[in-house]
Amino acid sequence: MKKTTLVGALALGLLSTSAFAADLPSRKMAPVAPVTYAPAFTWTGFYVGANAGYGFGQITKAGTLFNDPSGFVGGGQIGYNYQMNNIVFGLEGDLQYADLRDKVSPAGRLAGLPAGTKNGIEWFGTVRPRVGFAADRALFYVTGGLAYGNQKLNVPGVGSGDNVNIGWTAGAGVEYAFTNNWTAKVEGLYVNLDSHNYVVTAPSTKSGTEFGLVRAGVNYKF
Repeated sequence: MKKTTLVGALALGLLSTSAFAADLPSRKMAPVAPVTYAPAFTWTGFYVGANAGYGFGQITKAGTLFNDPSGFVGGGQIGYNYQMNNIVFGLEGDLQYADLRDKVSPAGRLAGLPAGTKNGIEWFGTVRPRVGFAADRALFYVTGGLAYGNQKLNVPGVGSGDNVNIGWTAGAGVEYAFTNNWTAKVEGLYVNLDSHNYVVTAPSTKSGTEFGLVRAGVNYKF
């Protein structure tokens, strides 16, 4: 009998506590907004862009017949990058207009070349692998590969000759992504083009070109 009375009392107490809790005012919490994270930036993808800069070099295989050419360079590039962790592998090709032409030197005049004789690069291009280290949106890279360019020799009153010379290039640069699609870069390249025998003059003139360039550019990454 005592056990039955004790159980009943406990049950009554529990019912009373539940009823009292139900009568208490409830406090509703505002739902917590889910935390979202922006996707990490990646250099992987195709890109196209434009660049402009300044080149300076020398005419090779022609002794001191010509002054050292220097002037404006500018053009466009296209390429692809693939990022693995912090390492970025890429391939880039570019085509450039060049005003790297200079007139005959005093030594050339003494050798019989008329005033107004010009020799230099009118356009050039490169095809280069790139390997870089990505620090988030900054990319530091080295590059090198094939170079080609049109060198033209013009002798007033005699004629002109031009040839596409093949060579190599190497350099380095830094690129920064200021949005997910737009990047800006600064790079320096050394270009060495093989010589070619020009038969404009008698005797013929063997001439090549080597030059350095510094240029800035922008790319749109797809």
